[in-house]
This record gives sequence, C-alpha cells and structure tokens, in this order.
Amino acid sequence: MKKYEVYRNIRKRAMIMGLPLSLFALLMVSVIGSLLIIIFSFSFGVIVALLLFNALLFGALAQWAKKSQLFAIQKVFPRTISNKRLSPFSYA
Repeated sequence: MKKYEVYRNIRKRAMIMGLPLSLFALLMVSVIGSLLIIIFSFSFGVIVALLLFNALLFGALAQWAKKSQLFAIQKVFPRTISNKRLSPFSYA
C-alpha cells in the first residue's frame, strides 16, 4: 500500500499550473484581455499573435517562479511578535 506525505505548507506557497497565485492571476488577466481582443478583431494574425504572446508569457512567468530567489521580496511579518517596548521613552 502506498503512503502519501501530508502537505502541511499549503499556505506557504500555493501553486496553480506551476505558478504562485499572484502570477497565475496575472496570466489569467492576460488571457481574458486576449479573449476580448480576439472577440472584437477577426484577424487571423491577431489571434496567432495573442496565442503566441500568452504562451511566451506563461513560459516567462514559470521561469520567474522557479528563480524566485533572484527577486526576493522582504517579508511582511517579523519573525517574532513581542510586547516589549521598542523605545525607552514613556508616553503615558
């Protein structure tokens, strides 16, 4: 019988199609915008160009997600939360 490991860090890095949620949302905005452009323009060249653009965008975002260490953003929350005063001055 196979044993499956429990994935406990789902909130740490949730992925859809190999992309983090923010990059996946960016890709979906691009796809929806492309669909709107395709609906209102009936040119075959525009359709092919938009399909190529979306494929290249997905490839670029996937590479960016793999090499996310290069674009490390400072964490929002501190490592510890403390009630210790940061200043020696008393404002009370």
